[in-house]
Amino acid sequence: MLRRRSQFFVLVENALSVKTEKEEEQKEEEQTVSPYEEYLQMLFQFKTTSADQFDNLEKHTQWGIEFVEKYNKFVKERSEIEVNYAKQIRNLSKKYQPKKNSREEEESKYTFCRAFFTTLNELNDYAGQHEVIAENLTSQIISELTRYLQELKAERKSHFHDGRKAQQYIESSWKQLESCKRRFERDCKEADRAQQYFEKMDADINVTKADVEKARQQAQMRHQMATDSKNEYSAYLQKFNQEQNDHYYTIIPNIFQKLQDMEEKRIERIGVCMKTFAEVDRQVLPIVGKCLDGMTTAAESIEPKTDSKQVVEAYKSGFEPPGDVEFEDYSQAMKRTVSENSLSNSKEGKEKSSSKSKPKLWPFIKKNKGSGPEDFSHLPPEQRRKKLQGKIDDLNKDIHKEMDQRDALTKMKDVYVKNPQMGDPASVDPRLAEIGQNIEKLQAEVQKFEGWLAEVEEKMPSKSDSNRRSGFYEAQSNTAVSNNCAQDRERSLSSPDGSYTEEQNSETQVKAIINPNTIPSTMPDFDEEFDDDDTLPTIGTCKALYPFEGHNEGTIAVAEGELLYVIEEDKGDGWTRVRRNEEEEGYVPTSYIEVNLEPNAKGAMTYI
Repeated sequence: MLRRRSQFFVLVENALSVKTEKEEEQKEEEQTVSPYEEYLQMLFQFKTTSADQFDNLEKHTQWGIEFVEKYNKFVKERSEIEVNYAKQIRNLSKKYQPKKNSREEEESKYTFCRAFFTTLNELNDYAGQHEVIAENLTSQIISELTRYLQELKAERKSHFHDGRKAQQYIESSWKQLESCKRRFERDCKEADRAQQYFEKMDADINVTKADVEKARQQAQMRHQMATDSKNEYSAYLQKFNQEQNDHYYTIIPNIFQKLQDMEEKRIERIGVCMKTFAEVDRQVLPIVGKCLDGMTTAAESIEPKTDSKQVVEAYKSGFEPPGDVEFEDYSQAMKRTVSENSLSNSKEGKEKSSSKSKPKLWPFIKKNKGSGPEDFSHLPPEQRRKKLQGKIDDLNKDIHKEMDQRDALTKMKDVYVKNPQMGDPASVDPRLAEIGQNIEKLQAEVQKFEGWLAEVEEKMPSKSDSNRRSGFYEAQSNTAVSNNCAQDRERSLSSPDGSYTEEQNSETQVKAIINPNTIPSTMPDFDEEFDDDDTLPTIGTCKALYPFEGHNEGTIAVAEGELLYVIEEDKGDGWTRVRRNEEEEGYVPTSYIEVNLEPNAKGAMTYI
């Protein structure tokens, strides 16, 4: 009985002791933190801080890429502005370039017109320099930045991928280390419990030897497991410490260094592009300066006196000034006689002088074949001389062309003679004969026009007689002749066929016929050499019934419903001369307008 009681108390004490030990171990685990665990907590905080820096660097490098894209867009817009500006400048220069017509050729002889044309050409070159700026911006900045942006994005992605990969690897190693540590800790505790249990069983006299042996084997097995866990934990801890050292002292610093180098290269590339942006403009400045210098030189080449002499030469008629007007004695009953230079020599002359406020040369000269004299006798002497000289020059040019063709064919014939396999020499003879006939005809034409030119030069006044008056006085003398000498007026008036005559004209008058229902089938050409220094008076008004574009020289464009002044009636050819303002006047179809003539102006524009 006593023995059983003692065994019961032993079991109770063992159970209480085991319970007490477990409670104490739990309290120690809750209250006590080992130094190693403190180190692991600090390491975790460092890793978290490193990850945060990766996020900050990722945001900053992304902002840097966006800045490069923004600057690239800025340069593109600047390039587009340069292209559009150059296009507008070229269109402006092209708009005012001289057209290939007689009017522009006439203007090109004046220095101020040539200076303007030079300015247009220089302006066109100036526009070209802005195109060069746009091309250089595109090739040296835009293309380079576009390619660099692709490389920068790929490099940034690679660096952060390596950083994330290294971060994930060290975190995975950390988790494995934690697992090894917990397993080692658990095995140690199990081994300690097994050892304590074995010692208690061994001390207990009531436990059989078999139970004690079992407890001993269990304790040894737990100790072996704890030893294996310790060795595994120690090896992995050593490995983790090496990997951690490499991570924080080698891998991560290298990645950060690459990101820093990438950022520095990006900033350096932006600086180079900004410098290139300025250099592109600076490179074209010398050529732009030459363009501006060309404009300045063209402006300085303008010669007012030379241009005024050109006007004198262009409109000099060659007529001699009229002589003195003789006195007419009306007190004599006998028929008065008048000199050759008097204002009027017949009643018809009085009627003509009273019916016209001012003399007017025949306004039309048909340029088609048969309507104008071949010798240009319908023109004033000086203008006739210029026309004849121009015709002679044109014929001489044609002769030179024919002679060049003849020389070429002659050489070809010689080649055929020396090398019959290349061609038949006789095949060239018909063409040589034709060219010879053309040359003879042209030479005959030259002789004919040279004869007319000599005739005109003989009749023209000598240069010594004109030294006493200026060129503008000669132009004004034509007006004086027209206004003061009726006899010379009738001599200078052209006949309806367009030629000048020195003989007395017949008394037949060609009256103007206005036929609003008739539209002229052909457009009359106007005499380019016709010179009218006087402004014709207004004889009425007219209203445009239809729009008229007026493309031909001598005509004027009108809009439907436009009111104009009539300065010359229809002369039977279907055209009426009108005026819009002091500088714009020309001919319009009579059937396109409604004419309202002043009562005292009816028939005033009838020409003989």
